[in-house]
Amino acid sequence: MTAVIERAALTDIADLRQLYYAVYGPHYPTALGTDPAEMSRLIRDPHTLWLVARCPHTGALAGSAAIHSEAGARIGRLEGLAVHPDQRGTGLAGRLTEALCSATLDAGTLDSVYATVRTVSAGPQRVVTRHGFRPLGILPNAVDLSSRESLALYARHSPGVLDRRVPVADVPAPLVPLLRTAGTSLGISYADTRPTAPVPLPAAPIAAPLEIIEAPAFVRRRFHAHFTDGGRWFYPLHTPNILLTPADGGFEVYAYLNRTGGYCALVAAHPDPAAAARWLEPVTRTLTRAGAGYVEALVPLEYHAALSAFTTQGFIAGAVYPAMRRDRGGFHDYVVMSRTAEHIDFRGVVVDPPLQPFLDSYVSAWASAHLPSPEVTP
Repeated sequence: MTAVIERAALTDIADLRQLYYAVYGPHYPTALGTDPAEMSRLIRDPHTLWLVARCPHTGALAGSAAIHSEAGARIGRLEGLAVHPDQRGTGLAGRLTEALCSATLDAGTLDSVYATVRTVSAGPQRVVTRHGFRPLGILPNAVDLSSRESLALYARHSPGVLDRRVPVADVPAPLVPLLRTAGTSLGISYADTRPTAPVPLPAAPIAAPLEIIEAPAFVRRRFHAHFTDGGRWFYPLHTPNILLTPADGGFEVYAYLNRTGGYCALVAAHPDPAAAARWLEPVTRTLTRAGAGYVEALVPLEYHAALSAFTTQGFIAGAVYPAMRRDRGGFHDYVVMSRTAEHIDFRGVVVDPPLQPFLDSYVSAWASAHLPSPEVTP
């Protein structure tokens, strides 16, 4: 029997929570499938399209998925893709994915949609690949479910978007293998982007403790007071909920910390990124103590100095998102720089062939950054 796909309703919340529990167990780290208040907000949200697949005779939920965006943004996130174990193999995940993309990308309301896909099996990767998504990179140890899992980043663009990318003259040399891999995956070229040496980082500061302010409403108000111009920061669908600052208040780092999933995204720094660049090491250590086994930052590809700072502090470029942000008619590429405090074990990772070059690229970059260079003895 063919399931009926329609918009989620407030009356579905209890059944949705049961569906996500049946699929992911008690460790699902996203409020979309666990928090009734947040689920109610998203169902009402005009920037979220949440679809469910329903048995036409009983009304029971067989699947769920959503694309979430935000006001003023033309990028969406595919999330919460879940199919009841009894319905696996029926093509329902693909139907949900295509219905969402048709109503957003094909309708012209979004320029691209991305998804972070589990790597415990190849199935989720094949679902998104069959529906126009292409791999952009690997996010090692990105989330803590029942154990640490690596995720893959995929995206699908509207027609013509990739052709309007703003060229970048040069990048730190360690990023070049990733860019070449992405170019092959997406059919784009970075041939005119020159590899150059990373910019040296100024001397590290004297070790000093950092304070963490965990007052989400206060942090949001202060963040928006400092960053009234969205052009100074860009981290779609991540609202900071913590603030890190030294005792003298010399800078402020805004971040989103998810303790359930054990990950953190560095969103912005005030008065500017350079003020906090030398503090990346103590910032990362502080976040690790706070429960973040994985820390990432989203950096514009043209910000050579910022990319150099992250590279110098042990962050690895795991993914590149071409044409992620639209600005004055052109589209800008972004790089996901990440660092994990936990042992990376790729033995349990299952990758579909299109993703394999990104995994190889990451392993090579990690080895170059963390293993000693062989010395030749005369």
